[in-house]
Amino acid sequence: MDKTEARYAEIARIMCETNNWIIPQIDYNLPFWAKPPLSIWLSALSMNAFGVNEFAARLPALVLSILIIAMIGKYAKRQGLPFFLPAFILLCVPEFLLHAGVVSTDMTLTFCVVLTMLSFWESSRMHQRNVWNYLFFVGIGLGLLAKGPIILILTIPPLLLWLFFFKEQIRTIKSMPWLIGILIVAMLSFPWYYLAEKATPGFLDYFIVGEHFKRFFDSSWNGDKYGFPKSQPIGMVWVFLILFTLPWILLVIRKIWNERLNLKSYKWLLFLVVWLLWTPIFFTPSKSLIHPYIMPVMVPLALLVVYGWKSIKWKQIYVTVGIILPIALTIIFSISLLNKSITYYSKTDKYLLENATNEKVPVYHLFKESYSSRFYSKGSIKQITLNQLSSITQNKNPFLVIISHRDSISLKEVLRSKLKKLESNKYKSIYSNR
Repeated sequence: MDKTEARYAEIARIMCETNNWIIPQIDYNLPFWAKPPLSIWLSALSMNAFGVNEFAARLPALVLSILIIAMIGKYAKRQGLPFFLPAFILLCVPEFLLHAGVVSTDMTLTFCVVLTMLSFWESSRMHQRNVWNYLFFVGIGLGLLAKGPIILILTIPPLLLWLFFFKEQIRTIKSMPWLIGILIVAMLSFPWYYLAEKATPGFLDYFIVGEHFKRFFDSSWNGDKYGFPKSQPIGMVWVFLILFTLPWILLVIRKIWNERLNLKSYKWLLFLVVWLLWTPIFFTPSKSLIHPYIMPVMVPLALLVVYGWKSIKWKQIYVTVGIILPIALTIIFSISLLNKSITYYSKTDKYLLENATNEKVPVYHLFKESYSSRFYSKGSIKQITLNQLSSITQNKNPFLVIISHRDSISLKEVLRSKLKKLESNKYKSIYSNR
């Protein structure tokens, strides 16, 4: 789906094709500096194994979501609840359900945040060094490769805040293998940053300063190479949090309110609360944000529901409301497959290109080609101007061209008469000159 999902899928496809595993490329020989490569590596490896298709591109997100589910089930078991209760809740949370099946960097970051936070919690429960001590640093190292220094911003402050209330747990920090841990972080992440800057000078300045500071705190920032700054009202992150986590957020709000006077008495409860609240608090002053920024707090949200599960009076109502979205999506998707409305309304060029790529003729896109058209043509589609289109219609060599409905208005009648419409969707049509 254009734009974000198809963009990351196309970057992974190019990586797979060119065998350049150091510098992600948004187009051939054009580096992509906006994100580190972990999620792109995973999709590219999947394509190497299963071919260039949507399943392979999306598979890593699904696998990571399953790993997250496996990591948190034990917290329900500790309360005498079913192991899969957190999984049920997570997959009924709209935000998590969406990202379990799309190509993006957000599920990868979420996995790293969850690994870091839960490793710290498990370390705090034990009095001697254990594997969780080391997994804490693994989470940070992988997080630096998943989305950059934001992993430190989303994990360290809530952990320090929790330690402020439970000072006796400072022994957890003292017992951590800091020297080995820092080496783990450095060995996992620093080589790629060094090689990326060496191969494309200027990467670190753009990524660290631009993507991590100016993007979030300067809505007028015009240095974005791969899109445009989003301008949202201050505090919009809270609206995203509520809308994309219904109905479970209502249970969490009620639980926190009921326990507000006793939060300091329950380590696990306060741990989950500060984890949940820190991310939206951090993004509150930001005007440049989108709803996936709340993804890293889907796990504490689910675990808070699990924490208060036995005291919920109307479980059946919440369960019923919670499964409405997955069931509704399944029904809508099934109907759309039967009546083929999915081919008309989906924001992708996949269905326009399905038959075209078998004809072995040049395929063009009037003006800027979409990421989905590049992905499904395996990079063979070419951008063309109006003058160039007029020129190639003068000869008899067959070709195909995708034109958006908006741009088709600019076609002169003489030119339009030389093109035969083959397929259309809500946004575009594909034409042949035959």
